[in-house]
Amino acid sequence: MKNPSGSVSRLTTPIKAWVQRFAFLFLVAGAFALMLLGKADTLLVERIRTAVGDAAAPILEFIARPIDSISVAVEGIGKLADLRARNVFLERENERLRHWQAVARRLEAENTALRSLTDMAPDPRLRFVTARVVGDQGGAFARSVLINAGTRDGVAKGQAAITSEGLAGRVVEVGVRSARVLLVTDINSRIPVLVGEGRDRAILAGDNTNQPRLRYLAPGTEIRPGDHVVTSGHGAIFPPGLPIGVVTQASETTMRVQPFVDWAHMEFLRLADYELPGTLLPAQGAAARRSGRRETGQ
Repeated sequence: MKNPSGSVSRLTTPIKAWVQRFAFLFLVAGAFALMLLGKADTLLVERIRTAVGDAAAPILEFIARPIDSISVAVEGIGKLADLRARNVFLERENERLRHWQAVARRLEAENTALRSLTDMAPDPRLRFVTARVVGDQGGAFARSVLINAGTRDGVAKGQAAITSEGLAGRVVEVGVRSARVLLVTDINSRIPVLVGEGRDRAILAGDNTNQPRLRYLAPGTEIRPGDHVVTSGHGAIFPPGLPIGVVTQASETTMRVQPFVDWAHMEFLRLADYELPGTLLPAQGAAARRSGRRETGQ
């Protein structure tokens, strides 16, 4: 018995070859026939075109939805990258402006105090190290932070810890790879300051709250909320003019200061060494200087 599939294949093979050979001619003829039909019966062609469009519209819409979603997602990613770049630029610009704002306040305070003078001693040479805050030891009885820089990086006890906003504290303990910074809000912190346009002297005393107090003001001193508080430079602990904060409460019994530093978002600290011969120098360094003076006969 003969295989019918083999006979069918033998019959269709010449037809396929014939169609492939004259396919281009068939397409040209079909296009020419459609052109003639469109000229002869425009209403019929319009109906056919409308029917084809109605049938293809849902399919095209279904295909276009994921493409539109992908386009929107790609556009959103591009906008997000642009926003991140702008955010980084604005953060850097904001930090730079805050730095210059602190410098301007310091210069304004110096100009006010030294306007009548004809000569002024130059500022000590500044050297600083930037470190990251890696541990917050704040609590009910202590306000300090741990940083990831130590003696190997040039950190020394007594250095001022500042941010772009203002003074945050001072270095009290130093290791080889880490150091501890006592914040201005700690109960053990005492900083000589100047308050307001009158440059009234006071002591900024921490009490483990976010707003340290002003103490030891001269009798009759008028302090108002909004007055700026800066370091005075007395005691050679900090250089004069470092911004600290503004007065928020000024009554007969209590005067409090809101520091400029944002404690909740303090990530980096700049440890500034102003090379001041103050009371916070290490004991070894002070002993070495005393021995040096004895050797030179001073």
